[in-house]
Amino acid sequence: MLPKNPNKDVTFDQANLREIYLAGGCFWGTDAFMERVLGVAETRCGYANGTTENPTYKEVCTGTTGHAETVYVKYDPAMVSLPKLLDAFFETINPTSLNKQGEDIGTQYRTGIYYTDPTEHEVIEQFIAAKQGSYNKPIVVEILPLICYYDAEDYHQKYLEKNPGGYCHVDLGLLDTLK
Repeated sequence: MLPKNPNKDVTFDQANLREIYLAGGCFWGTDAFMERVLGVAETRCGYANGTTENPTYKEVCTGTTGHAETVYVKYDPAMVSLPKLLDAFFETINPTSLNKQGEDIGTQYRTGIYYTDPTEHEVIEQFIAAKQGSYNKPIVVEILPLICYYDAEDYHQKYLEKNPGGYCHVDLGLLDTLK
């Protein structure tokens, strides 16, 4: 059973929301985790920063599209700052693992932070630089502007809610440590 979503009954002011795109391996767990971070208004699974227009899951799994499984995150910066959101994201990934998270291997499972607002680039770079001291290996999380994003097929959206026993490399119990 998935942990309760603290955002369920929150009314968000759409005009104040920001967006960030997070690639953290298989998007099912990243989606379920990030939507339960207080201050997150919406999440969606999709494919980002590849070369194929409107790719299918099957195409992305070939590793030839250049896309990463990515979660669109719309959040309220008054409730959760970008660094705090990235801290939560880092709880779910091994940022020193290249093209592999959990049992998932391939470029489509790379880690990345894709931004749409250029002013966020420096905030993200500072966050990564501060985090590097916590790791013995270099952090290999991509930090790039979002080039493109396509929603994944409907059956991927809220996958772990529809399939409670589904595979997930993310420990959703870590949500309790974020409070």
